[in-house]
Amino acid sequence: MNIAKYIGSGILESYVAGQLSAEENLRVAELANTHLEIKTEIDAIEDAIVMLAAKSSMITAKPYDLLASKMSTTARNTIRSSNIAPNPWFSYIGWAASILLLVGLFSLFITYQDTAELLEKTTKDKISLEQNINATQDSLKTTQNFLEIIRDKNSMAIVLGGQEIAPNSYAKVYWNKIEKKVFVDAVGLPTPPIGFVYQVWSLKLSPTLTPTSLGILPITSNNTTMPIALSNTSKSEAFGITLEPAGGSSTPTLEQLYVLGTVASS
Repeated sequence: MNIAKYIGSGILESYVAGQLSAEENLRVAELANTHLEIKTEIDAIEDAIVMLAAKSSMITAKPYDLLASKMSTTARNTIRSSNIAPNPWFSYIGWAASILLLVGLFSLFITYQDTAELLEKTTKDKISLEQNINATQDSLKTTQNFLEIIRDKNSMAIVLGGQEIAPNSYAKVYWNKIEKKVFVDAVGLPTPPIGFVYQVWSLKLSPTLTPTSLGILPITSNNTTMPIALSNTSKSEAFGITLEPAGGSSTPTLEQLYVLGTVASS
């Protein structure tokens, strides 16, 4: 018998994997008892399987005991009924394959999770982009409206100079009497303290000072935003901006009058 050719035929691997018939299993077991080379090769194949199983993170100590405890009752009964010498490695290949399958499924789950997170991030980025586009479109619309107002022949520009509390402050009001619109450019005002806001007033100076609130300016870290559009139905003789508590006031706090400008007589 050519031992080397027999070993190289692959039958020993099939024997360890439990893929042979009862007669073939018996034949291999007899040859292993007779030829040391065959027994050594079988041991080497079994050791390789143990090493494969041990490298998986899903198997800890004592791989022999762990794998042996997982052998199916059917497989054990089959071995006993055939009167063939028990081969505990019969099911090791199957369990090793199951372990590799679980590792593959875990990797697939991780990939799915990464994909889901990427999809969620992409969705958030899309929403953020849409919000930025909407904000840009709103800003563009405000700019266009502002340009229409200041270019209109019925519009006038009123410069609001700094007052005693803030002599270096300034602002501009663009007022269109026909459209009843006012644009306030508050770039020259300092950032309001926390808890306070700037409030815009239309003022009638005679026969008595009569203020009408036109609205509150949005709080920004710096007042470099586009001019703010406000409605003005009053017969304004002047415009002023005061610093008021958050939410605004029903009447202006004159001690906190930052800027004031009168409308030129027509």
